[in-house]
Amino acid sequence: MENKTKRFTFPVSDEVFKKVYDSPASLPGKYKWLTPDEDVRAIEKLLGLPAKTIGAPLWLSGDHKNCGKCRREINWLDIVSSAAGSVHSSKMIAEIILGEQKFVNTEVPHAIEGLKCSNCGKDFPDLRSFKCHNWAYAKEAMVKAIRGTVNSKK
Repeated sequence: MENKTKRFTFPVSDEVFKKVYDSPASLPGKYKWLTPDEDVRAIEKLLGLPAKTIGAPLWLSGDHKNCGKCRREINWLDIVSSAAGSVHSSKMIAEIILGEQKFVNTEVPHAIEGLKCSNCGKDFPDLRSFKCHNWAYAKEAMVKAIRGTVNSKK
């Protein structure tokens, strides 16, 4: 039987990725913010990476920024600590953050599933997307329009 599951994550060229990544419209949700440096350093430690390995900004977006219990601002540390070992391997997460292949996800979720505050463990149901130097979210129509622009230049 053929797999009819719709893919939401696509490898893209650097040119397409730059147009998506640089667009303010590429992140859904009311707020857009960056992971603080001290939490980026904690991510490196969690993933077993040398200090200062991650240099690119780690963006997030959502309808709320803070944990409803402890008021900590949710960021990539929460994403990594929620996923490492249970959803994805630390190696895979490091490759997503540091790799060279560019990916665009067109799912634009209502919330990132399984996300918990790394401080108090409370579920955080309001993070809509995240992006780094090679991973971003975009509405599918935006990706189609960009691909059309890129293809027309050839």
